[in-house]
Amino acid sequence: MPTIVIANPKGGVGKSTLATNVAGQLARAGHAVMLGDVDKQQSSRQWLALRPPQLPRISAWEVSRDDIVRPPKGTTHVVLDTPAGLDGKRLDAVLRIADKVLVPLQASLFDIQATHTFVQKLRAHKRADHIVIGLVGMRVREHTISNDRLHDYLATLPVPVVAWLRDTQNYVHLAAHGLTLWDVAPSRVERDLEQWRPLTEWIMQ
Repeated sequence: MPTIVIANPKGGVGKSTLATNVAGQLARAGHAVMLGDVDKQQSSRQWLALRPPQLPRISAWEVSRDDIVRPPKGTTHVVLDTPAGLDGKRLDAVLRIADKVLVPLQASLFDIQATHTFVQKLRAHKRADHIVIGLVGMRVREHTISNDRLHDYLATLPVPVVAWLRDTQNYVHLAAHGLTLWDVAPSRVERDLEQWRPLTEWIMQ
């Protein structure tokens, strides 16, 4: 089954925001989606616990008594939200099952440095030829110097930028209720859905 990993060793870049909305988009498209977290704390469950039951279902990890984590039966698509500091054996374990890796980052020097190193690791990994990598600019503020610098930097990487997502409180308000962009009236989030269009196409390829 397709497995999309949301990863960046830098914390606070928007991994969970991206992961929940990727899962929401796939669920709205009719897929049986599992949203998991490779962190043992299973923090994605907190968001899933808030999700209204009448919405398209997004399943959580199933953890057995022997601590083996597996997708629920019938799952067709897996979205993995990863913790900060992902490296070493944990990174190897994630890439072993990944088909696509989305790397979110924001317009800061620290994000750029961390992402540069991480992309190098991904491209040097033994499974690099079997994984599609895409970058996503998060909390983008148009017409700012920092945003211009981020665009300039990403243009130098041998990895495509899949989408630029603006800095908006829509994501914050929706997440507080277990919702995604695809769970509310399109007119309410029209601009955001438009920004997601290339990312949605990338996900569905």
